[in-house]
Amino acid sequence: MAPPQQLVLAASSTDAGVAAWDLRTGAEAIRHRTCASRPRALTVVAGRFLAASQAPAGNSAPIHYYHWDKPQVAVKSFPVEPIRALIADPEGSYLIGGGISGDIFFWEVASGELLVQWHAHYRAVRCLALYDFLLISGSEDGSIKVWDLLTMLDEQSRLEAKTQHIYSFNQHALPVTDVACCHGAIAVSSSEDHTCKIWSLSEGRMLRSISFPSITDSVALDPRSHIFYAGGRDGKIYVTAMGIDVTSPSSDDSTINGALDDHRFAYSLLSLAPLIYPVM
Repeated sequence: MAPPQQLVLAASSTDAGVAAWDLRTGAEAIRHRTCASRPRALTVVAGRFLAASQAPAGNSAPIHYYHWDKPQVAVKSFPVEPIRALIADPEGSYLIGGGISGDIFFWEVASGELLVQWHAHYRAVRCLALYDFLLISGSEDGSIKVWDLLTMLDEQSRLEAKTQHIYSFNQHALPVTDVACCHGAIAVSSSEDHTCKIWSLSEGRMLRSISFPSITDSVALDPRSHIFYAGGRDGKIYVTAMGIDVTSPSSDDSTINGALDDHRFAYSLLSLAPLIYPVM
């Protein structure tokens, strides 16, 4: 069963499971109380169903799959290690997971088969993002790596490549907390080092580093403008201009346009919803 057209999802690793609300009315559509998913470990698979990697409980950390119209777990899978980050491609053909060992896992959705697994980072993978055939991974080791999925899915290409990754960015001084991509091959990352950094995926370089008063755990990019939103541990959402017209790498806080501060606690995840217009 397909979900309503406008839903907002929220998940908790400690209580209340995962719930979905109708964005137009605010009514709760469904709640999966058996889910204990951490930030960036819940994904929608092409609108068909939900996949949620569970926080470790003892020796078990399965991935739960849910139908939209049923609160029970439909299917469980058991990867070889806890999955910290989980995303799906736009067509819902593949699931990509980042493990606590630093490995990345690539599954086919239809069969559940693990197509490829590779060691990406020396500490846990905290976040993943896709841009066309590029996969961007951020880690607790502070690094961000860019992978060509066409290369990684072909064994011969992997063996012939000098390095498996296309780019490796190491400018963050502390763990990377989130990464997001937008048109123009631009990526924005957040980190525990109090900065967000803007990257060119086509040129393989940092375009700008912006300092924040707080650690930022999440970023969301506005596709309609050169603005992104950074969720801070101080309970504020910082509205920030990318400033990517600058030709040389720079670091400043002058591009923070303002902050939304209705929350007392940290923001662990941000997402933008499409504009909703009333029916006349």
